[in-house]
Amino acid sequence: MSFADNLKTLPGVSHLAALNLIDTAAAVVATIENKPGQAGSLVVYNHLAQLYGAISPEAARKGLELYAEHTEDARIHPGKHPNIDRLIGLIERGETLTVKQVFAV
Repeated sequence: MSFADNLKTLPGVSHLAALNLIDTAAAVVATIENKPGQAGSLVVYNHLAQLYGAISPEAARKGLELYAEHTEDARIHPGKHPNIDRLIGLIERGETLTVKQVFAV
């Protein structure tokens, strides 16, 4: 399935303003906001956090599947898809990020 098709199968995120991604030192290393250009990644990362409890290497592998055609594009063009690049890096380094939801008001 395509990325757009995959998104249709995942839980909605209208209740979220953003997700903060937190490293093992408790530092926020990235924020994915609920806005155009990031909303699809918000859906994917939120789903992964719900399934796996964090963005672990295992969760990251599932995320790369969900990004579908964009995953290969990210591999060919590093930097073009930073949220996919982050998943690839977590797998390569064996790292895990925790996720904190920021609820919409």
